Amino acid sequence: MKDGTREDYQLLAELEKPFLALTADRVLAELARAGEDTLDGYKITRLQHGLQSATRAEKDGADLDWIVGALLHDIGDGLAPQNHDRMSAEVIRPFVRWDVAWVVEHHGIFQTLYYGRHYGWDENARDRFRDHPCFESCAQFCELWDQSSFDPDYEMQTLDHFAPMVKEVFGRKAYDPAVIREGHVSPLTRG
Repeated sequence: MKDGTREDYQLLAELEKPFLALTADRVLAELARAGEDTLDGYKITRLQHGLQSATRAEKDGADLDWIVGALLHDIGDGLAPQNHDRMSAEVIRPFVRWDVAWVVEHHGIFQTLYYGRHYGWDENARDRFRDHPCFESCAQFCELWDQSSFDPDYEMQTLDHFAPMVKEVFGRKAYDPAVIREGHVSPLTRG
């Protein structure tokens, strides 16, 4: 790499544009693949869990970033089950608001409130983030959209319904300060 010229790297940047433009398609393909995986003990697939979470967010009047964040909050689960929350956050971080990425990154530890005691874990481990500006957003995200979205009877939207939203979000300029809005905490719903 150190021997590359400016012209070499300009050429590479130009050649990478088609690949970058297909990011949303790769994300949607990964979601579809998650529909093929049923983890033992669960009554729905990982795709259905994301669809339920996003459907709940949309029904609650959430904006585009929160809906896509809810849809993709577990996208890292197939490759990184022990740290899926952080992997999922890194997938969306360049394209969504700062607070949405933070919530996705930390939802795993916030979820232990619901089940941690059954494993002998600290169910209040999330309290170490109590003073963080996104604490309440993450708590609400988990309560309203994540922990309740394992229902085999819940009527959810389809992946095709959410595909244009995913394409819109991943079609944004990566790390655009006008999108990221570092330090801004947005409401989960418009209500």
